[in-house]
Amino acid sequence: MTTKPKWFQTTAIDYPNSRPHIGTAFEKLGADVQARYRRMEGYDVFFLMGNDENTLKVADRAKELCQEPQAYCDEMARQFREVWDALDISYDTFIQTSHERHKACCRKFIQKVYDNGHIYKGLYKGWFCPGCEEFKSNKVHAENAGLCPNHKRPLVWREEPCWFFKLSAFQDRLLALLKENPNFVQPESRRNEMIGFIEAEGLQDLNISRHGEEWGIRLPFDPDFTIYVWFDALLTYVTGIGYGDDEALFRKNWPADVHFIGKDITRFHTHIWPAMLWAAGEEVPKQVFSHGFVYFQGDKISKSRLEELKKKGLDYLLEPMEIIKKFSAEAFRYYFLRECPYPSDGQIDPDQFIKVFNNDLANTLGNLRSRTLTIPFKSLGGMLPGTAGRTPEAVAGEFDAAKLVAEVRARVEACEYSQALQALMTQLLYPVNKYIGDKEPWKVVKDDPAAASLILHNVVEALRIASILLKPFIPRSAEAIYKSFNFSTPWEQVRYADAAELKAQPDDLRVTAELVDGKPTPLFPRIA
Repeated sequence: MTTKPKWFQTTAIDYPNSRPHIGTAFEKLGADVQARYRRMEGYDVFFLMGNDENTLKVADRAKELCQEPQAYCDEMARQFREVWDALDISYDTFIQTSHERHKACCRKFIQKVYDNGHIYKGLYKGWFCPGCEEFKSNKVHAENAGLCPNHKRPLVWREEPCWFFKLSAFQDRLLALLKENPNFVQPESRRNEMIGFIEAEGLQDLNISRHGEEWGIRLPFDPDFTIYVWFDALLTYVTGIGYGDDEALFRKNWPADVHFIGKDITRFHTHIWPAMLWAAGEEVPKQVFSHGFVYFQGDKISKSRLEELKKKGLDYLLEPMEIIKKFSAEAFRYYFLRECPYPSDGQIDPDQFIKVFNNDLANTLGNLRSRTLTIPFKSLGGMLPGTAGRTPEAVAGEFDAAKLVAEVRARVEACEYSQALQALMTQLLYPVNKYIGDKEPWKVVKDDPAAASLILHNVVEALRIASILLKPFIPRSAEAIYKSFNFSTPWEQVRYADAAELKAQPDDLRVTAELVDGKPTPLFPRIA
């Protein structure tokens, strides 16, 4: 019996001080494509997500709403999962850092780091950003006129007793990791930034505690302090797979194959996180993938920006559930994966959203399926006669299925989702639409049903290939397209290799989609 290769991936866990917006969803979509692709290819996938709840911002928000912090966190977790489920994000577990299991496992980790001699007590002084919940260097304070570069709000001078993590002791080892393992941080530009930061500024020991705060996880060796939220948050990546209470599950999945994170938190994941793991005697993750942001009219999405757009009636483009209600989850998924290059920044634009939806989904993919179903149903008894044992012909000139699959596969594995979809559209789906338009099987079928059947057979094969390649991107629509015909390989078993060659299909190849009055239900109704 062959053992499946494991694939463990995570996304950043989110502050639940407001509902998820499209910037938050963008990360989850990219991660979901990878998880779905790996499952297709035979991996044993474990996909972890969650909420970062042991933060003062959460406690303050709960207080504003006259709620207990735990009740607030549980309700927000429900709302986050509601959005992720609506977008078909195929996560395997969802961690809440306020829950007792995470707290207990977190304490075991930090106790081990302490026992290994990497934590000591001292006094911390510095400029603090409440929004980031992070101390900033004097250099950052000076270069930004006393403001946080992320939140544009004044930094606050803060002095407090604390417990330090000996981050500086790992500086040389971290620099070697970054330089000698190019794949550890992707894309390359972000890796260079992380190397440059260490070489220019060095690494200072990190304050990993807070004093006099009620909400949070108590330090096991000094309960007067709570654990700094970032130290606690990073630990979800191991507590979520059994660290501290399920050794077999942890060893099965760790190290992570990839952490998907936003570019603004790359340093936490490439400087602090590996050092924490080494301090506890654990391996570092195989890769940290740092993606860009989604902007609306040039601005990063934020809570204040969302409120501003609500007043203008444009907030539906920033609220995932509103886009889903107005269009569909598949439209949401396709637009962001097609238009926002995952390693880079992207833009949400109302006009472009409609243009992409109509051009790629309604006119190209949806209309192609509709024509290919309607003609056989109306004129050929739902069958494609004369195609038994026949290998379809390529409909896109010099189309090479193996070459396309190899390119899409490589793009997906590199998280270059926009380029993968571009290749599929330009090499296959756009040419197939031209082919069917030039051949006009709806006219041919009147005088030569056999010839029309052969034309449609070629188009059906193109749809089969496209649906398999689209499975990680728009899973519901891809399944509907594939199951429109009685292909021999069950949908649950298809892999990218199944799309790599033109194949003869069942001798009784036929339409299996349900049609009403001779017409299929549109997958993507055109937006007027």
